[in-house]
Amino acid sequence: MSGTPAALTPTQLHAYFAFTDVSALLRPAVEKQLRDVGGLSYVQFQLLARLGDTAEGRQRMTDLADGVVYSRSGLTYQAQLLEQRGLVTRSPSPDDERSTIVALTEAGREVLAEVFPGHIATVHGLLFAPITDDDAADLARILGRIGEHLRANPPRSASRRSAR
Repeated sequence: MSGTPAALTPTQLHAYFAFTDVSALLRPAVEKQLRDVGGLSYVQFQLLARLGDTAEGRQRMTDLADGVVYSRSGLTYQAQLLEQRGLVTRSPSPDDERSTIVALTEAGREVLAEVFPGHIATVHGLLFAPITDDDAADLARILGRIGEHLRANPPRSASRRSAR
């Protein structure tokens, strides 16, 4: 593989370690808050939040899996657990019987309403409190560019399915 650097520069290594430290420290605190307040795993929260962000509160399962970056079978299992709790419903797509539609229920909206204030406080207090809004904009821009780069050749769980 030509063009591959032999090593990371000291700046790149420092940035990589800083990123992994922040990820390793932030994720458990966020997961604890979601579990304590809503009885949700991080993936379940992502699934509910993505549904809550749609106009109809529903989405195709494959689109959810593409956005959440989780295996399709794993996300199906998580949706099943949420359905058992009455937080979502799953049904065949009216447009394509091979597709499953996941819809947020009123109980799912209530759980989101319960967890969001603490979730926002946790994320703000741990991630954004020590930086300025300009720093946050830079962080979003940089991580957005990296996310686009990673999604250009994603793992199967993050790759978009082609339209059939």
